[in-house]
Amino acid sequence: MIRYIRRAAALCLVLLVALLVNAARVMVFEAEELDDNPANRRIAIERYAEPRGEIAVDGKPVTGSRDSGQQLRWERTYRQGPLYAPVTGYASQTYGTTLVEHAEDSVLGGTDPMLAPLPLWNDLTRGRQPGGDVLTTVRAPMQEAAYRGLDGKRGAVVAVEPSSGRILALVSSPSYDPGVLSGTGTKVKDSWKRLNSSPNQPMLNRALRQTYPPGSTFKIVTAAAALDAGAVRDVDAPTDTPDPFVLPGTRQVLPNEAKGCGDASLAYAIQWSCNTVMAGLGVEVGLTGMVDAVERFGFNDTGLRVPSWVAKSNFDREMSPDQLALSSIGQFDTTATPLQMAMVAAAVANNGEIARPYLVDRTTTSGGTTVDRTGRRTYRQAMNPSTAMRLQRLMVKAVEEGTGTNAAIPGAVVGGKTGTAQHGFGNTGTPYAWFIAWAQAEGTAQPAVAVAVVVEDAEASRTDISGGGSAAPIARRVMEEALRLEAEARGER
Repeated sequence: MIRYIRRAAALCLVLLVALLVNAARVMVFEAEELDDNPANRRIAIERYAEPRGEIAVDGKPVTGSRDSGQQLRWERTYRQGPLYAPVTGYASQTYGTTLVEHAEDSVLGGTDPMLAPLPLWNDLTRGRQPGGDVLTTVRAPMQEAAYRGLDGKRGAVVAVEPSSGRILALVSSPSYDPGVLSGTGTKVKDSWKRLNSSPNQPMLNRALRQTYPPGSTFKIVTAAAALDAGAVRDVDAPTDTPDPFVLPGTRQVLPNEAKGCGDASLAYAIQWSCNTVMAGLGVEVGLTGMVDAVERFGFNDTGLRVPSWVAKSNFDREMSPDQLALSSIGQFDTTATPLQMAMVAAAVANNGEIARPYLVDRTTTSGGTTVDRTGRRTYRQAMNPSTAMRLQRLMVKAVEEGTGTNAAIPGAVVGGKTGTAQHGFGNTGTPYAWFIAWAQAEGTAQPAVAVAVVVEDAEASRTDISGGGSAAPIARRVMEEALRLEAEARGER
């Protein structure tokens, strides 16, 4: 009898070990596969069981959460959704997350281990913390000024603080309300279809992920390359560039919109935007020198994050001399994001150094304790400090007496550069209007802001759209807000 009991006990032990082995297999080796299985609703239910943390601008939330009463309980809401959509992105129960909602998802969703009171706390308790908050670097008055300035036109505005890299405004237009994508069901799917089929592409983040031919704003990069390479030593000396200028190896003549560009100086070429001078200087610097120079500004970088990913701004590494000439005035295959061109302006303003741009100032627990803070970091030394100082003077002159007078601000030093970029087959498309600039209040130690504006306007005639006429006034409004906020911070009225 005892023998049979022992056999039964041994069998039970074997079965128990088998159960434990199977449980270990499921919990350890197959856990990730089961979590990722689309049929597993538990993960989604847990994810939306609590409100999501907030994204804040100027310390005030621009997001919220709504109790839907459904199985996926908490849905994302947005305050002034279209204004901040290029910053926040969307958090959708159907379509996932984008932009800051995606980059900081672990903090906002409460799964980041740094939110826990003790190391390994979440693993031990098998729980999650309340969603943390994300405090952005965006300044509301500047964001609003940029949004109003574009007034629904296709385009983008980016403003950065040159000394730190803080992104102060990030606007893409036309925009959309991310809240219409938050939940589930037919209404959300219809909104998704409508937004994605719109010819205006409201969900495209033009500030970070659309590249444009930068046109004459790129001449600042070419000028920096020429000065650093020694192709120009005296900015006021004639450059020995003919007008008309025949592209090397071709019979094609490069035209100028401005007058007096024949044999003009670099100073005159920047002030009045002479194509011939800048194309000639690009060829003189040479392909290797130009590629090295533009990449110091960030062109061809595929790894930039702010923390959302940024599209690569392009400058070809292999070109014929005539293509190099066109590329040196922001045409041919040269393309740039608005963020990239704001970084160009910031490099001039910050004595040649580009601070790495960033959009998230810090993250906190739901109780306000700082979890992580973004520190200032150098991105690139784009040019020699002496070169930056000379370009500062040239950009100031372009605003005071040249093509950028619409950006002038009383009581401030403003440097700028206009651009009108051709595009389309045979350059028959409506030009894009560009303006890049920086502004410094009189009596202060350093510029407060650098800005880039691009305006697409498919309904404007070729004579109605220009960097100075369409983009510069928008840049001025944004810079005025930056200077006002800086003055308030100093206690001035």
